[in-house]
Amino acid sequence: MTSSLLSFDIQEFISQNINANISKLALQKNPFPEVPWVEILTQISAKSKAKEKLPTWYSHENIIYPSKISVEQTSSEKTALYKSSLVSGESLIDLTGGFGVDDYYFSKKINQVYHCELNATLSEIVKHNFEILNQTNIICLDGDSFKTLKKLNQHFDWIYIDPSRRSDTKGKVFMLKDCLPNVPELLEDYFKFSHKILIKTAPILDITSGLSELKNVKTIHIIAVNNEVKELLWEIEKNYENAITIKTINFNKEKEEIFEFILNEKIEPNIYKLPKKYIYEPNSSILKSGAFELIANKYKLRKLHQHSHLYTSNEIIDFPGRLFKIETSFEYNKNEMKKFLQNTKANITTRNFPETVENIRKKWKISDGGNSYTFFTTDANNRKIVLICAKI
Repeated sequence: MTSSLLSFDIQEFISQNINANISKLALQKNPFPEVPWVEILTQISAKSKAKEKLPTWYSHENIIYPSKISVEQTSSEKTALYKSSLVSGESLIDLTGGFGVDDYYFSKKINQVYHCELNATLSEIVKHNFEILNQTNIICLDGDSFKTLKKLNQHFDWIYIDPSRRSDTKGKVFMLKDCLPNVPELLEDYFKFSHKILIKTAPILDITSGLSELKNVKTIHIIAVNNEVKELLWEIEKNYENAITIKTINFNKEKEEIFEFILNEKIEPNIYKLPKKYIYEPNSSILKSGAFELIANKYKLRKLHQHSHLYTSNEIIDFPGRLFKIETSFEYNKNEMKKFLQNTKANITTRNFPETVENIRKKWKISDGGNSYTFFTTDANNRKIVLICAKI
């Protein structure tokens, strides 16, 4: 960590250039030759990324940022706060500390938090930032986290792990065994130091695949922010063998959408129906969970088709997703498309449809945007249909 970055003049320069074009700024002469220009530019770029994602860090002076990519990859404060609601007790050890956002929030629920980070420079940056944030119950330790775990040789109320995908696995199916640390391989060793483990994985991980590699899974949390799945959380408890709970959460600006169910719980067969007055589209966390039939049962809705994952009713209900009123519906063909959609503007979604959004836009000269929401899908009679809707 370059302490010169903390000088008043450099910090003021960083703040003044938060909204600057980094590419253009990079062509200018470095006004602070005692510090590498790339380090200053890194601070500007990373801090600008933190403005929305990490407002607590952004609002404090003299925070040091590692890189823009590190800020992009770290948990947001919103998801970190949610994670902290899952833990309690005297001690927690984070084996993959990173930028420390999760640990900052864990430390508000846990008396003693250990932040382990393989990168010594990043560990030093995080330690400095915790001092600035006046978070005094976090101990930063650099080096191999498993060696640290064995060296400390104590029982923790929680172990937290955010395994990173190894660079040599690009293009392969995402498996936990391909990450560092290799959690499936080390799970029994981790249980020697804690009975409760919380694992964060990227949303690309298939839930069935994760369950095939892990054991003693108690709850899986699927977290989305503004309808984009950001992370999966796996609560694991030593010797747990009962039913697995799936909890989906979508943090919208207006509200939190929560839907919870038991994995493999029995459901009534759904009767597929043609579109009624309203269309419901589940949020992305529910779609990730695979609860396509269950959501229809729980909210007494009908699906348009087994594979369409759109739901319909004649009444408006409170639903964890988006609600639309159907204004026009028709079978997908040239005459109908020319009549209703050619050379227009619309927001397009495809569900169980043979053409992509891009192809549809190009083929029918439909520009993006506006107040019209159009679904290209398949109905209960296996017909390709188009629903022109207004969002409610």
